[in-house]
Amino acid sequence: MNRKSFLKSLALLPLATYNMKLQDFPKLVENAPNTTKMPSLFVGHGSPMNALADNAFTRSLRKLGTEFKKEGKKPSAILVVSAHWLTRGSFVNINPKPETIHDFGGFPKELFDMQYPAPGAPEKAKETALLSHLLFETEEWGLDHGTWSILVHLFPEADVPVFQLSIDFHQPLQYHLDLARELRAMREKGVLIIGSGNIVHNLRMSIPKLQSGDSAPYDWALEFDTWVAEKIADGDYAALTNYEQIGSAGKMAVPTTDHYIPLLYTLGLSDGKEAVQQVYESVEYGGMSMRTFQVG
Repeated sequence: MNRKSFLKSLALLPLATYNMKLQDFPKLVENAPNTTKMPSLFVGHGSPMNALADNAFTRSLRKLGTEFKKEGKKPSAILVVSAHWLTRGSFVNINPKPETIHDFGGFPKELFDMQYPAPGAPEKAKETALLSHLLFETEEWGLDHGTWSILVHLFPEADVPVFQLSIDFHQPLQYHLDLARELRAMREKGVLIIGSGNIVHNLRMSIPKLQSGDSAPYDWALEFDTWVAEKIADGDYAALTNYEQIGSAGKMAVPTTDHYIPLLYTLGLSDGKEAVQQVYESVEYGGMSMRTFQVG
């Protein structure tokens, strides 16, 4: 359901029913049975070709997925905030059968043939939408490559329900950090929440290096990736909403915020006291950070 339809449906409800929805539904969510608290993840997903690759990065994801199973922490559902679903407004996908979206071009047919047939999680998605007045439900999305290219390694069986949360690209960075804080309750209900983007993501500067086979990272890319890692270690998440303070390195590392914003969701889901475990650290193609970490 889009924003207009949602608001129209509320307008048609009797006032008493409307008040019940606003006042009672959050209480129902809070009082629902809890399961194992899940961590939150940030994954630097990089090129879509990682879906097909066997490399140090993808092996780190497979190892992490195996550890979840060994520790008895298989999620009840997975919520992904992907850099590749940008909207005006914040939407939760309630589609019970999300399609695999191939939102890219110029790659081998083998990549376009890939499918990630995980079921959707409409009930968990609706429960998530109740946590904030900023969230609205929709069925008008599936699983984009920011989601399935990493889940194919984390959970290759595609047996965990998956849904996505869009990024309102018209909001300031603080909006996303604040919205994430409202979603913390879903971690208590067995939902693994993943921010999927890249801390450093400058394709214009990376493509020439990729084409020439030069894998050496730019100094500015290393500087910014290290600065972000230090702020995370210090628990200074607010500083990351003002990344321009670092100067030219910030501007080069984050020419647009689409791939940076998912980082703020992962961190906003933390209570600020949880341990942060670095899963993978690398700056590749000169200007793309593949840093991946787990909170909690």
